[in-house]
Amino acid sequence: MRSGIIARKMGMTRVFNESGHHVPVTVVKLDDVQVIAVRNKGKDGYTAVQLGAGMAKAKNVSKPMRGHFAKANVLPKSKLAEFLVGEDAMLDVGAKLAPSHFVAGQKVDVVGTTQGKGFAGAMKRHNFAGLRASHGVSVSHRSHGSTGQCQDPGKVFKGKKMAGQMGAVRSTTQNIEVVSVDDDEGCILLCGAVPGPKNGWVLISDAIKGTRPEDAPFPAGLLNDTSGAELVPTEDAAAQDAVPADEVLAKEASTDVPAVADDEVEKE
Repeated sequence: MRSGIIARKMGMTRVFNESGHHVPVTVVKLDDVQVIAVRNKGKDGYTAVQLGAGMAKAKNVSKPMRGHFAKANVLPKSKLAEFLVGEDAMLDVGAKLAPSHFVAGQKVDVVGTTQGKGFAGAMKRHNFAGLRASHGVSVSHRSHGSTGQCQDPGKVFKGKKMAGQMGAVRSTTQNIEVVSVDDDEGCILLCGAVPGPKNGWVLISDAIKGTRPEDAPFPAGLLNDTSGAELVPTEDAAAQDAVPADEVLAKEASTDVPAVADDEVEKE
């Protein structure tokens, strides 16, 4: 079992396939998805990876979470999620996932939070037909009708379909086909619609009812990041900051050294 990824839903558009037919797609984008922590059976009782995505301001992150991110040596993230993985699919802390984690034609499951509709009536919320338009019905055409029973049991059962809050719930859409992936843009095109509003976070993982393609990378499709450098503390302890080691070395190498003439060296 591989890890999934966290992505942001950008919106919908369409693309054309080889036969010239248009395919409606949802564009999701990976925003600096990194492994924040790992769970193992010995310590936690299960195997999983915790991913983070997006960027959060340090002032908006609590002190415990700041320490959590500092332990992983990553910048604060705005979205965290855990994915159960097999023992052979564990990832290193700090690794970055790429859209090529999935391949074109693969089936995936997408989890998101549906759009909130606010307080809605029974007709909109549960597709009730409503009451009759005439013959004794007045004022209450869109009501849900009777809700209780006779004296026995004489109550309204929990879960009765009535008016109330609609939307803003966790929803999973299964077996969505991956149309294409683009590592340069950090985008994945998914066939059809996925739950959630624009700019909402979604969790994408291998379809539980499908078979993972043989060409899908295992344990994960990682981003080849060559810009990562070891961090070393600066001389200014008050700043409590860090800079890349190569910048420190370059700064030390460029320090001006007074030149000594050859004749002065001979005199010495």
